[in-house]
Amino acid sequence: MSTRRMVVLGLLVSTLLAGVVSFHASSHPDGLQQVAGTLGFDGSARDSATAGSPLAGYAVRDVGDARLSGGLAGLVGVVVVGLVMTGLLLLLRRRRGSTDPDA
Repeated sequence: MSTRRMVVLGLLVSTLLAGVVSFHASSHPDGLQQVAGTLGFDGSARDSATAGSPLAGYAVRDVGDARLSGGLAGLVGVVVVGLVMTGLLLLLRRRRGSTDPDA
């Protein structure tokens, strides 16, 4: 399988998982929340410094439909991670090329 085909397939799967399947994620608390509840200190939790951000709570602020809001937040996450990884790969490729004596 070619690299291009693999990347396109990976993007399609990531987009599907982030945009559609993420809505069906478990509504149960994660491990840390479960332990905090079991030990009785879950009431002392405070909002994070980013609680007012546009993507807080795995949802897009000001989007009324929960399914759409969560899907959009997932898609934004895929795009952001993709852009960061592309930038890092380009930097590493350029750096490797400049130090390679055979280049």
